[in-house]
Amino acid sequence: MTISGHGSAIVTRFAPSPTGRLHLGHAFSALRSHDLARAGGGRFLLRIEDIDAGRSRDGFVADIAQDLHWLGLAWDGEAVRQSTRLDAYRAALGALGAAGLLYPCFCTRADIAAAASAPHGPEGAVYPGTCRHLDPDLREQRMVGEPHAWRLAMDKAVAFVGPVAWHDAGAGEVRAEPARFGDVVLARKDAPASYHLAVVVDDAWQRVTDVVRGADLFEATHIHRLLQALLGLPTPRYHHHALLADAEGRRLAKRDGAPTIAALREGGADARALVADLRAGRMPVGLSATQV
Repeated sequence: MTISGHGSAIVTRFAPSPTGRLHLGHAFSALRSHDLARAGGGRFLLRIEDIDAGRSRDGFVADIAQDLHWLGLAWDGEAVRQSTRLDAYRAALGALGAAGLLYPCFCTRADIAAAASAPHGPEGAVYPGTCRHLDPDLREQRMVGEPHAWRLAMDKAVAFVGPVAWHDAGAGEVRAEPARFGDVVLARKDAPASYHLAVVVDDAWQRVTDVVRGADLFEATHIHRLLQALLGLPTPRYHHHALLADAEGRRLAKRDGAPTIAALREGGADARALVADLRAGRMPVGLSATQV
C-alpha cells in the first residue's frame, strides 16, 4: 500500500502522555519506533500528548525526556506538545461539522451506563444515540449553557467515505470496521479533542509514515482510518507490537505499578544491558515479566 502525501523517508514517533513516569512497556515501544526510523535512515519524533489538562503534569514532560536520554534515545527536532495544537483540532472538528457529521452530546457517563439497551463494542458500551435525536431547538438552547461533547454520527461518516482499509505489519491488509464503535466522541466536555482526533491530525501534520504502538491500540485504528478518510489525510503504515506483561499475564501499566525507568535507573540498572534485552525481545534480567 502506498502512503498518499508522504515521501520515501521513514518518519516515526513516540507519543507518551505526561500523566506519570515511563515504564518498561513505554521503553519497549519507544525503542521499536526509534529503531525502525534509524534503520531506514529516517526521523524519530517525540510528541507529548497533553491535552487532558486534568491529568497531565508539566513535571512529567521533563521526566520523559530524562528517561529517553538515559535509554540512549535521541529524537529529531523539538518535541511537540498537543496543548499547542488546539487550533488544528478545532479546524478538523469544524470541517466535520460543516459536513454534517457531528452532533453535541450532553450525556454523562452515568447516563450512558444506565442505558440498558446500549450494546458493547471494542471500547465498552456503545453510545445509544440519546442526544442524536434531540429536537433542534432544544439542542440549541442546551448548547448555550450546558457542557457538551461532540460525537461523530457514525452511520453518516461510514456512508460518506465508503470502505477503507490500512496495512498492518503483522495483520497485513485490514478492512476498517469503525461502525462497531458507535458514535465516538471527538471532542470531550473537558478537553478540546479526543485521543482519536488529535492523533490523526498530528500524525498527518508531522508527516508520520509509520506508526509503531502497542497491540492494545490495534482496535482504535479502525476509527483512525475512518477519520483519515473523512479529513483527506494520508494513511501511515501501522506496526502494532506485542505488549510486555508481568508473570500473571497482565500488561505493564502505570496503574498496576509497572517498574518505572526512573526506579530502575535509581536502583543502579545498566541502561545498555536493559536496552539490549528489550531489543532482543526479552525482559531485563531480574524482572519477572514476559512478552505477550
